[in-house]
Amino acid sequence: MILLAVISFIIFILVSGGGNKGSLKTSKDINNIINTINKNNKNILPELETMKIDIKNIDEVTSYTGLKTNNDIESIVVSVPMMTAQAYSVAVVKVKDNADVEKIKQEMLDNIDMRRWICVSAEQLYITNSGNVIFSVMTDKDIAKAVYDDFKKYVNNNIGKELEKSNDEENIELPPEMPAAE
Repeated sequence: MILLAVISFIIFILVSGGGNKGSLKTSKDINNIINTINKNNKNILPELETMKIDIKNIDEVTSYTGLKTNNDIESIVVSVPMMTAQAYSVAVVKVKDNADVEKIKQEMLDNIDMRRWICVSAEQLYITNSGNVIFSVMTDKDIAKAVYDDFKKYVNNNIGKELEKSNDEENIELPPEMPAAE
């Protein structure tokens, strides 16, 4: 009987991934993942601020996620530089149960502004999900990859479809030159 209880406990621990790591059910869990990722990458990241976004403010929702509405959004937590000219943004979007996660991820990929900062732009954008939690990071290629890989590790690689986009600065279409006023 005791042997059966011990075996059941071991199987439970293995299946659950060893405790809370990988859980993304509450805002606290989402803050924990962001804090863990920031701590793991503290040598390459700027000083960051983590904050919950008011999802009723559509301008903020769009600014951080590219989403045009707050439909099906339960919460958004972001991590952004406090004061720096480095392009860096992590957004964790928790969607309501039964929301179309893939459609929301695609809308984010299609609409997120990788040039949202005044003097800099992000080189790389990664988006994926774990259940009903969507994770996006945009910044320099190497940093984006490290942060993205940390998210996947945190959720034990239990992720959905992976989306990515590169910001090809060389192909920016500039407006025609204006003739000089005489």
